[in-house]
Amino acid sequence: MTVKVQNLSEPEVCAEKDNIDIRFSNPDVRRFKIQAIQPSYIGMLREDRYLPDWTACDMTGDPAFVSGKPRQVTLWETPSMWVVGHVFPAFWRPATVPVKIGDRVEHGLHLIQLWMRVNERSEEMLVVYPPDGYWRMRPLPPKHLGWTAYGSSFMVGPVTMEGRPVVALREIAFDPEEKKFTFTFRDGGEGGLRIVHLDADRFVIEATLAGDLPRDKPFAALRSMYITETNNDAARVAWREAKNPRWGEEHILDYKGGEATEFWAGRHVASRHNTSAPDMVFSRFEK
Repeated sequence: MTVKVQNLSEPEVCAEKDNIDIRFSNPDVRRFKIQAIQPSYIGMLREDRYLPDWTACDMTGDPAFVSGKPRQVTLWETPSMWVVGHVFPAFWRPATVPVKIGDRVEHGLHLIQLWMRVNERSEEMLVVYPPDGYWRMRPLPPKHLGWTAYGSSFMVGPVTMEGRPVVALREIAFDPEEKKFTFTFRDGGEGGLRIVHLDADRFVIEATLAGDLPRDKPFAALRSMYITETNNDAARVAWREAKNPRWGEEHILDYKGGEATEFWAGRHVASRHNTSAPDMVFSRFEK
């Protein structure tokens, strides 16, 4: 299926602000795939750069920092997979979304991490922030690096503006057997994210939507950061149009939006910020 792509990105000089805002709309879409793919230059990296860069940042408009010790809780655990929740001293939105795994329900979580044991190593592969519906994912790290950075975030569900773009969740559940997160939306309907493939090249998730979803809101969004060609989490976009025999390509801030059956956002040049962070692909839009 074809979806409408809106680019609401704005220029920015602070590397710790998400100024890239790309949204996908089609009220009939009920299934699609999201992929995190290693950047084309991953094999050429000798070392990674992932530390925060607060240069030129004015954070006075953000919530005030509150000192205190974060709380960590293991929600579910086996030798091959475990889920960890975190509670921070402060967050920009209230932590009112309950998280359910089996018979256990946890309240007040700001962050959930999914860990997996692969090749005798513990790898954190997926995170979600329940208060605003932001997700991040990454493939397994290549052997020569041993670790890779998160980069762009994505949202699945009705996207609304509440200070920032968010997907307001009512609750989240995780099924370890299915390797699937399910969630309901405050604005109606429900969704799911199921892990279908994971290796050192790509991480593939199948997203599903169901129920009485708002027809006038985007069903997904990509959030990222771009300052310069060498300081970004995503710098370029590419897209396929129905019946067009070639891909379109454009700088991420110059892209005017349009229609697409597949959409890629990533980098051709290594960045000084989250150098190993993956490219993101949205595709296989279906009813």
